[in-house]
Amino acid sequence: MHTTTLSLKSWPQRQPLAFLVLAAAVWLGLYQMLIPASEALVAALPVDRASHLGGALQFFFYDTPKVLLLLTCIVFVMSIVHTFVSPERTRAMLAGKPLGVTFSFLISASMVNEVALALLFGMFGWKVAALYLGLCLSVAIIAGVVIGKLHKERYLEDWVCRCTPMRRASSRLWKR
Repeated sequence: MHTTTLSLKSWPQRQPLAFLVLAAAVWLGLYQMLIPASEALVAALPVDRASHLGGALQFFFYDTPKVLLLLTCIVFVMSIVHTFVSPERTRAMLAGKPLGVTFSFLISASMVNEVALALLFGMFGWKVAALYLGLCLSVAIIAGVVIGKLHKERYLEDWVCRCTPMRRASSRLWKR
């Protein structure tokens, strides 16, 4: 029994593509079963489905697992993406960029994240998710332009300059 347990634990590492296909099939199967399962749960309760309470229970039994499945999917996909984009790589991308552009990136990265968009899409549809995306990006761009126009780069601490490979001599922003 001990060798069987060890072989099952190492199976995803030996055949990662097969494991991913199996995990995606299980996830999709669970997602497809949400409506029938929620309706069956409400039917098993002594509540009329057409009543407000029955509708609320059906919505709860459907939407709670749906949100959890979407979060599981997004966290899994983004953990794979984050293995390819390290913090050092992000710092290197932002090195030497003007302060307004850097703040615009930081604002948009925190406001427009994959979890928020997936939840909005799953709960309210693509129109609300697109509206949220557009408004958040607009706020980030406007804030970046305003911060850039203020020319506050001279107030940055010296350690900020040492953290990234900025070329102080070639940057006109540090002279202001």
